Amino acid sequence: MLRTLALLGAAGSAFHVPATSAAAPLSQRAAAATSAEMTDVALENPTCRDRDYADNAARYLVDLHEKKAVFDFCGGMMFQLVLTDALVDKLKGPDAPNVVIHDASMRRMAQVPGYDKSNFADDATFFHGREVRKVPNAAGGMNFVLQLSASGEDKDGWVAGERDGYDGWGHDSSRVWRDGKRLEDEGVAGFRERYGPNSFTLNHRFYLHLDNTNQLWLSAEDGCEGRLVDPGEKKKLFGIF
Repeated sequence: MLRTLALLGAAGSAFHVPATSAAAPLSQRAAAATSAEMTDVALENPTCRDRDYADNAARYLVDLHEKKAVFDFCGGMMFQLVLTDALVDKLKGPDAPNVVIHDASMRRMAQVPGYDKSNFADDATFFHGREVRKVPNAAGGMNFVLQLSASGEDKDGWVAGERDGYDGWGHDSSRVWRDGKRLEDEGVAGFRERYGPNSFTLNHRFYLHLDNTNQLWLSAEDGCEGRLVDPGEKKKLFGIF
């Protein structure tokens, strides 16, 4: 993903789950948190994240989606995080998966325990997703979206061709990009209505990890990755605080 521009790495401390352990059960306190209750919380701030979502990374992803959080890929390409309805329902449900956020030692998906070159996703460690280009009014101002979808039944998720032909460990130039019309023809109804008439996509598997500042990264299988943008950091940079 975007490999022709850059491949970024990270190193540092852990947040949710040790790289070699299973995810912890959801805490009662974090499970009770709602987006409305978190209105004044800076979701992108690692301190606030650890305090309010310590054992509920699933809910954290949903709240980032609802806030239209942005990830900075390749040092300046701003992608809005978008979850499909099916994935939101799964992450908010009573049987929500224990989403894993790996520590900074897991700098590439190939280092994650259980990794293999396949199309496997479980909505906890490995996620199905797409980078979507030419999306009008996407948060971040650059018309880019990173869509995550449910690995099971999801009308907006991967189509059969994306599953069967997946080779996300390879170079973008050798992979199959799909425009909105093709996705609609293959079964994703209304894709252009949601993402724009000229939108086009490339599907990837993703996982989550931290860096040495305890900030969250969303990383694709090919090694390209984006750091969660904290609005507070930008304000400090420009002297607003």
